[in-house]
Amino acid sequence: MFFVDTLEFEGLGNRSYLAGGARGAVVVDPPRDIDQVIAAAVERGVRIAYVAETHVHNDYVSGGLELARVTGASYLVPAAADVSFARAPVSDGDTVEVDERLALRAVATPGHTPHHTSYVLEQDGRGVAAFTGGSLLIGTVGRPDLVEPRLTEELARAQHASAHRLADELDDEVPVLPTHGFGSFCSSSQAEGDATTIGKERATNDALTLDVDTFVERVLAGLDDVPAYYAHMGPANTAGPVPVDLTPPEPADAGQIARRLAAGEWVVDLRSRVAFAEGHVAGSFNFEGDGKLATYLAWLIPWGKPVTLLADTPGQIADAQRELARVGIDRPAAAATGGPAAWVREGEQAASFPRARFADLAGVRERGEDVVVLDVRRTSERVGGHIDGSVHIPVHEVHGRIGEVPAGTVWVHCASGMRAAIAASLLDAAGRDVVAVDDGFDAAGEAGLTVTRH
Repeated sequence: MFFVDTLEFEGLGNRSYLAGGARGAVVVDPPRDIDQVIAAAVERGVRIAYVAETHVHNDYVSGGLELARVTGASYLVPAAADVSFARAPVSDGDTVEVDERLALRAVATPGHTPHHTSYVLEQDGRGVAAFTGGSLLIGTVGRPDLVEPRLTEELARAQHASAHRLADELDDEVPVLPTHGFGSFCSSSQAEGDATTIGKERATNDALTLDVDTFVERVLAGLDDVPAYYAHMGPANTAGPVPVDLTPPEPADAGQIARRLAAGEWVVDLRSRVAFAEGHVAGSFNFEGDGKLATYLAWLIPWGKPVTLLADTPGQIADAQRELARVGIDRPAAAATGGPAAWVREGEQAASFPRARFADLAGVRERGEDVVVLDVRRTSERVGGHIDGSVHIPVHEVHGRIGEVPAGTVWVHCASGMRAAIAASLLDAAGRDVVAVDDGFDAAGEAGLTVTRH
């Protein structure tokens, strides 16, 4: 018998896997915070014999090197990956024994990166699970444009070939277990669904239903912006990440928070967007702890800028610290819990701004009030429809383009409210009058606002 346990990281849209038999196991694409992986192995009562990387990751810092060091496991890394540390290089067709009657076979699947390798778990020589990393995903494939722009089309064609190789070699019932594709920006497109098989992908995945030229054209046309912090992930993983430090950050009082803001550091409020709008430290930014914290904070913050975290509880600080460490934001400069009353110096007032719905915006426009409507969705989203007369600046560009926002009260919206809250906090910190539209974009048309579609 064999098992496959999934470790899910919703903030990054990624998964890692622990798989094995009665005594031995392999970990595929582990996160940087390896303690939970070790805990999962302990619960299973298995020894981690192998740690396997499908590729040098561009969207998070790997825990593979440290996990292998701590457990004594053999560290399997594609042979063609240019890394600066000792590992067990694997090439197409290489096989290792994970447990009795259970083996792991490397399958070269270039496309997401030139060296990308999938791993097929085999029981008695028959494939029972395919760990596809950034190759074959649920309904799509990993994006091919993260390595080198000049290689993008070549890698897109390789993705098509790799998907066909997996489909040709594996039975329909074999589960496809990708690392990316659950909200990750490493996915070339986002697809619905939580689980899939070779057979399901054979019937529905563009890589397996379209000819290569049509597939490549569609993939290249659908590529969206790349998070800025990705530029730092590949080099960190190539060099060999240092162990993560999750000890609590230094406590900050109101005076220290004010000094850090005055020094140009970032103070990030992790509370809900509702609580933040009602009252917050002037100059602080709102990145909800239960949103895509690591993705958006790492995308927007100038790399290396000290960050102080504010939250309701120490547990929320710890969760955020863990998530941020996965993308290389290692040590918060400081942290504080409680609420604005404890974070604002005596004699000063908390800042606030209003929240609204699209119906409220429609009412303001009907009354002829001159307001700015700022759309902070991605370009690919805006193509599907935008409010007539709105200004478009994607949320990850707002901080550097605030000077381009026209004068007046800014009604900022996204698709659901989370990114609008981030942008509203950036504008508020810059001294702009802002209203955060906390509503689903479908409600814009329903409210009577003119929505133009390209």
